[in-house]
Amino acid sequence: MAGDIDPPAPRIARRLGASPQERGSANNCSCPDIFELADGRIAIIGTDLTTELDGILPADASRADYERIVVITRDTLLRAKADIAGL
Repeated sequence: MAGDIDPPAPRIARRLGASPQERGSANNCSCPDIFELADGRIAIIGTDLTTELDGILPADASRADYERIVVITRDTLLRAKADIAGL
C-alpha cells in the first residue's frame, strides 16, 4: 500500500538474568535465554512445546496460529527475576 512504512527491525536492548555461560551451560551457546527488546517487548529462547501443550491449555488461555508455546527452565526465570522486577 502506498505510504505504508515498514516497522523498524527488532533490536535487543539487554539480556534479563544470567547468560547461559553464567548458568553453567555445557556448550555455552544453546540454552534458554530472556531478552528485553528496544520497544519493551520480551523475547525468549526456549524449547518449542506447542504441540505437546496446546491441547491442555486452561480454558481461558489460547494462542494465535503465529504464536508458539515456549518452555524455559525455572532457573532461567529465577535468575532473571531481579531484572524483570526493575522493568
